[in-house]
Amino acid sequence: MKNERMHRVRIGLGECPAGWYLVEGVGFEPSERMQLVVESTTSEPHVKLPLASVDRKGRLRSTIVLTHNARHVGLASNATRLSGELWLRPIGRTEAVFRMLAGLRTEKGAIHWRMMLRTLLDAAATATGGIRRAAGLVVARYFFHLRAEPGKKGSSADARLRPGPWPIAIPMQLQPLMHLEPTVDTDGLEAWEATGEDPSFRFEDHGAAMPLKAGWYRLHVRIMAESGNIVAPALYPDLGQGYVDEELIRLPDPGPSGEIDALILLKQDASALRFDPTVRLARFRVAEFDLARIGRVSAMIHMLLGLRHGDGRLDAGRMILAVVGFVRTAVAHGISTAASDLFAMQPSPQVHGGSYADWVRRYDTFGALELERLRQRARRIEHGPLISLILPVYQTPEIWLRRCLDSVQQQAYHHWELCVADDASPDPRVREVLEEYAARDARIKLVFRSLNGHIAEASNSALELAAGEFIGLLDHDDELRPHALLEMAEAISARGNVGLLYSDEDKIDAEGRRFAPYFKPDWNPDLLLSQNYICHFTVIRTDLARDVGGFRKGFEGSQDHDLILRCTERLSSAQIHHIAKILYHWRAIEGSTALGRSAKDYAAAAGARAVYGHLQRIGTTATVDELPHGHFRVRWPLPSVQKKVSIIIPTRDRLELLKACVESVLAKTDYPDYEVVVVDNRSVETETLSYLEDIQRRANVTVLRYDEPFNYSAINNWAVSRCAGELICLLNNDIEVVDGGWLHEMAGHALRPEIGAVGSMLYYPDLTIQHAGVILGIGGVANHAYVHQPAGYPGHGARALVAQNLSAVTGACLVVRRDAYLGVGGLNEQLEVAFNDVDFCLRLRTAGYRNVWTPFSALIHHESASRGNDDSPEKRARFIGEVDYMLKRWGEEIQHDLAYNPNLSLQSVNSELAFPPRS
Repeated sequence: MKNERMHRVRIGLGECPAGWYLVEGVGFEPSERMQLVVESTTSEPHVKLPLASVDRKGRLRSTIVLTHNARHVGLASNATRLSGELWLRPIGRTEAVFRMLAGLRTEKGAIHWRMMLRTLLDAAATATGGIRRAAGLVVARYFFHLRAEPGKKGSSADARLRPGPWPIAIPMQLQPLMHLEPTVDTDGLEAWEATGEDPSFRFEDHGAAMPLKAGWYRLHVRIMAESGNIVAPALYPDLGQGYVDEELIRLPDPGPSGEIDALILLKQDASALRFDPTVRLARFRVAEFDLARIGRVSAMIHMLLGLRHGDGRLDAGRMILAVVGFVRTAVAHGISTAASDLFAMQPSPQVHGGSYADWVRRYDTFGALELERLRQRARRIEHGPLISLILPVYQTPEIWLRRCLDSVQQQAYHHWELCVADDASPDPRVREVLEEYAARDARIKLVFRSLNGHIAEASNSALELAAGEFIGLLDHDDELRPHALLEMAEAISARGNVGLLYSDEDKIDAEGRRFAPYFKPDWNPDLLLSQNYICHFTVIRTDLARDVGGFRKGFEGSQDHDLILRCTERLSSAQIHHIAKILYHWRAIEGSTALGRSAKDYAAAAGARAVYGHLQRIGTTATVDELPHGHFRVRWPLPSVQKKVSIIIPTRDRLELLKACVESVLAKTDYPDYEVVVVDNRSVETETLSYLEDIQRRANVTVLRYDEPFNYSAINNWAVSRCAGELICLLNNDIEVVDGGWLHEMAGHALRPEIGAVGSMLYYPDLTIQHAGVILGIGGVANHAYVHQPAGYPGHGARALVAQNLSAVTGACLVVRRDAYLGVGGLNEQLEVAFNDVDFCLRLRTAGYRNVWTPFSALIHHESASRGNDDSPEKRARFIGEVDYMLKRWGEEIQHDLAYNPNLSLQSVNSELAFPPRS
């Protein structure tokens, strides 16, 4: 109930073993409704069992079943004061069942003969599945009867299981697991309020998890939302590893009447089933939850009827093709495979490539419930840090200035001040608007500069007003999200030593339409040298901003980038925190940088100076180039005496590939000191052997013979132990060099002491992207970014155009210092073919190194041409084993790639939006 108070009393029975009990009590308030709260000795969540109402003499008599041993039993009551005595008496199953049947009573207390008869008939029909199943049906019907309030038609916890084609429906329960609070809707019916982003129920059979057999099921749900939105409902079957994302079954969003109708395939038995109704805050009632097991023929008919045009009409053409394909597959591979293939043709509730507007509507639009929840969160940190917003203003159109100021005043978190410096705006209306807002809100501080000093000096004038522990950087025509300061304050409170925080951002046009989101990585220092990816919304510790000198004149247009670089020089990575949420709207109007760097062509030059200044301060002679798209390339210097690079190329026959690789390296590489080490792994073709004999006569080429079964990791480890280079380059024999500076670029990065592995841009022969870095989690373990996109494709946030830190890069072309390679033990020889490069990069990162990917080293990759596809049973088994190893060893890192964003999809290599977000 909405105002239910929890009262727990120790029952003097010690540990209560599983079994059937009669609950008896005296001295309670008449008509009081109570629940028994049972905490089991297992990891199961506590269970609330309804009890019969107290009679007019204050007596209670009810029947329960404990499915697990209980270590604690207590009471939950809607009474303001709990009194009386309560005890439990063990009884047999037969007595318990008859007591429950007798407990099916009308509102006036008479036996409900119709309900009793129906329950007996249903139990008799269910008895074919065993006495326990028949007894379970009686228990479920009894508990449902107790849960329903007098005069009400149903409960939000109503659920049914139809175990077969016969017209039998077993009453079940939806037991709340987390992020759900009981309430009532406007009709007085029991409802639920989602209190977090992961509200969930468990599908139960009288208090125990309901096991489900593998097979086809049809799910019908009717969910009525009183407020908020029902978005991205889903099921999680427990297939032996708990409720894991890999087993998630997405359901379609409910229709206008709240209906969800879905076909479900359980490929193996499930020990439990979880129902997540929404990922948004909402108040709702589950009016119906009906799960029916159906046969393969019924499933096929349902799937065929699901093949429709966009307007809802049946797609007869697709139906015919589907039937033909089903028959062919059934003949060749069996009916099960054919049915699975047909199931894969069904339209998926998962939205792939959906628009940002749709993403915003579904996952990032605040209703009344969300705003109230934000205010509740803010009240919990009432004594959080004071955040001083720095706002330089000049000639701001009134409409945008008001929207900016309104967005500050509408913050859920109230412990802020707004420090505004007007930079001598000629329009008197700017001053009038500012004074109007300051007059009605004492937290707004104003300073009016007599001379125009441009944005850096105006920002410093605002900084002088700041009394807060932290400053937040705000532009005069932009908007903060309502939870921007709250998210920052919560993160600051949770991390005592944080010095700089930043969030994701998007753009907003004159009509208020949001577009072009930038979902950023966690702290990525090499990306910050390539672009000001931190940008908006940034919050910095005030004393740090002042100690580094505040905003510097001469860096107008990139004054924030310059300040951020100087601040991060004094912070450890643990003191820099990224909040993966859109907290800032960057106004995109004519003349704004948000529409393109060409709007302020001086900004790119100022940014390049800022990056160059940073490089000088950290003691390097690296230089900075401006790129045409407004970002930067850092050229890392090589020592005067250059380090030798050993280029290791494993091979087996396929002369045409090996020759193209070796000859292109020798002819085009302009790095002065390198050796080519070709490792022959059992080549037998005469032409190949002849070529190997020929090239080993060249001054900087060595041919080694490795006479063991193919193991990519073992081959390279063995070769590294026999070569002389201080830098190691792992190079596939199907790589072709096209740019002479490829090794110079990679060596420059690899010689930086903080850098581990360095990866390059690889193209297919048709000049589409084959590798632009590795993203963890895509495809289960990892996959390459932007595969098959054309050369020059910018990628999300233009990241495919600039150097940056990534969690991993491909071993097809990888450069690393010998000491770092040996320091982590080289490649993992347990991973013979797949993921050894990813594992290697993650071990480098664990050892404290950063991995770098650069697009300024570009090569052609004839991928896997020398080995073929992994299509044999042995290769598939090996691949499955390597996947299993990676998931066990790096499961947490794979699910949370620090160089990727949880708002981006793991179902796409193109940084598409995640529906729903993974945070």
